[in-house]
Amino acid sequence: MSSNSYYVPSGGLPPQTQLLTDRAVFTNSYAVIPKGTMRDIVCSHLPFWDGMRMWVLARPLSGFAESFSHYIVELEAGGGSDRPETDKKAEGALFVVSGEICLTIEGTSHIMSGGGFAYLPPNCDWTIRNDSKGLATFHWFRKTYEAVDGLDMPPAFVTREQDETPIAMPNTDGKWATTRFVDPLDMRHDMHITVVTFEPGAVIPFLETHVMEHGLYVLEGKAAYRLNQDWVEVEAGDYMWLRAFCPQACYAGGPGKFRYLLYKDVNRHMVLK
Repeated sequence: MSSNSYYVPSGGLPPQTQLLTDRAVFTNSYAVIPKGTMRDIVCSHLPFWDGMRMWVLARPLSGFAESFSHYIVELEAGGGSDRPETDKKAEGALFVVSGEICLTIEGTSHIMSGGGFAYLPPNCDWTIRNDSKGLATFHWFRKTYEAVDGLDMPPAFVTREQDETPIAMPNTDGKWATTRFVDPLDMRHDMHITVVTFEPGAVIPFLETHVMEHGLYVLEGKAAYRLNQDWVEVEAGDYMWLRAFCPQACYAGGPGKFRYLLYKDVNRHMVLK
């Protein structure tokens, strides 16, 4: 059994006496959305859902990160939807961080709890319901699927982080590892959702500068993260949103593991306009 933990936002509002100083920042190359900004008054709702609210962490923005959206969805007991996705071209991925949900895909039901992951291809028939007596919370990634002539559509599947073996990055002695839910060489997939884990003291030892857009939600621990020209401190519950080619690096200072849920777009030609 995994001893990993998953941060869960709780909403609410701070007292009137709290100082306004915070770590939230939005630049032309990255954004940091601290956990303290995920309050009741910034929640969103969707058609055909009941007993739900969600925090929108990322959405396509012209001139910034344009490929995906990322929500944190909170479901009340009995809440859910029989028509959760209204865009037939959208693929999705779910990652459960608390409680229990019943995800039904093409008539087959799956009970998912903390660490549960599901991939949902475009035009997939799925429903979701919280049949438990408590709250359930999950991350929901959405992207317009980029079909390629000669490649089949990837099928829906359900797994758990606990059942996937982390893959150590080369020459790191296992201090930096990635839990991958999809084979990186499976060209049917045009996005990857992974869990990245750093042991205390581990680093990204160079400024990664690449074409993939990123969303990074900190599940556990804290670290100093380099974003473009700035070092920022992040902790469990914080979100980082990176435009393509934004330089990035990381130092995980401890005392425990530093882990985040990562989105990136992959495996497709660059769109030429």
